[in-house]
Amino acid sequence: MTFNIETLFGLSSNAAMVGWLLLLFSPKRWEWVLFIAGILIPALLSTLYGGLMLTHFASVEGGGYSSLKEVRALFSNDAVLLAGWVHYLAFDLAIGAMIARRADAAGLTRLVQIPILFFTFMFGPLGFLLFVLTEAGWRAISGGWGAAKLQGTAS
Repeated sequence: MTFNIETLFGLSSNAAMVGWLLLLFSPKRWEWVLFIAGILIPALLSTLYGGLMLTHFASVEGGGYSSLKEVRALFSNDAVLLAGWVHYLAFDLAIGAMIARRADAAGLTRLVQIPILFFTFMFGPLGFLLFVLTEAGWRAISGGWGAAKLQGTAS
């Protein structure tokens, strides 16, 4: 079975959206939610990324990572452009799941988590930065960074 680039774009975007919806709206952080959103979907997206890069990266004339011009050349190929998009989808979702797990362990409410996860979904690194600052402030106020709390095992 062969998929065209637009079909793969839609499938990968929809898969990532399922993960984000689970993180944002599941009533409780069940292990299966974090597994699906944080491991399974990013792993599937990573597989697609690997396949696209292995089959198309070397065929892009002038493409590479040594200059902005070389990166622009890479992204002139639709398959490599899709691989770049899938890279964002996979990593942002994996980071979102990590944020959700740590936020739950820190005791941050869902109302606090939703804007952080939204920013991570839309603006990746800015959402991560927002979480780092929020978590640090919350832990400073609520009392600590103990290993048990970070793992979510403290009561």
